Amino acid sequence: MRIIAITNQKGGVGKTTTAINLGAALAALKHKVLIVDLDPQGNASTGLGIDQSRRERTTYDLLMDDAALDDVCQTTDVEYLWIAPATTDLSSTDVELGQRDNRVFRLKEALNDAAQSFDFVLIDCPPSLSLLTVNALVAAHAALVPLQAEFFALEGLSQLMLTIREVRETANPKLRIEGVVLTMHDTRNNLSRQVEDDTRSTLGDLVFKTMVPRNVRLSEAPSFAMPVIAYDPASKGSQAYVSLARELLARQQATLEGV
Repeated sequence: MRIIAITNQKGGVGKTTTAINLGAALAALKHKVLIVDLDPQGNASTGLGIDQSRRERTTYDLLMDDAALDDVCQTTDVEYLWIAPATTDLSSTDVELGQRDNRVFRLKEALNDAAQSFDFVLIDCPPSLSLLTVNALVAAHAALVPLQAEFFALEGLSQLMLTIREVRETANPKLRIEGVVLTMHDTRNNLSRQVEDDTRSTLGDLVFKTMVPRNVRLSEAPSFAMPVIAYDPASKGSQAYVSLARELLARQQATLEGV
């Protein structure tokens, strides 16, 4: 099992879109995937058709009430894809977790049983470097960073890298950076191409070859409570996330082989 925290403290860069659609693409390739919605906005839950009335047990219960993972996970309409949903209750966890001795290990402990059930766990982090995000990084094997192909894209990334380094030094020495994926990329836009060039020259092989384009179908899919691979499999957005899933699997295979 591989646990990947999808994180960037900047909002609106495509974290939830990536969590939903990368998860669905991996599921389409017959991998069992759990998405852990750790964002108080609960958009990943909504985007996979889990309405508020069905969120009786959530990631809040997982973190604060020692709920069993099996009691929180729900099936989705996508075969091989499950979700641990979230509600706005998560908004108070920074204060509540701050009073616990094991506050940064709560999610790690909650996911201990996941290895028996899933091939991948994707954690949709909130747009901040909060205790929720730190919990995700402590629980994860790797961090995947969506980076919007727009001005100031690299600004703030250094702070995230520092946080990852701190977590590696203090609580999770095996944490690595899975990679950076450029999102909302527009090949017709000179600025997008410039951001891509700057990102690749700065981060090198950390940047995935696959880029997620600006795509209407990708934007429409959440309003129909489904990933884009189900909404419009032929769309450029769908094809991009299938490509990203394949590239992620190839990277993992290369890591296993020591390349």
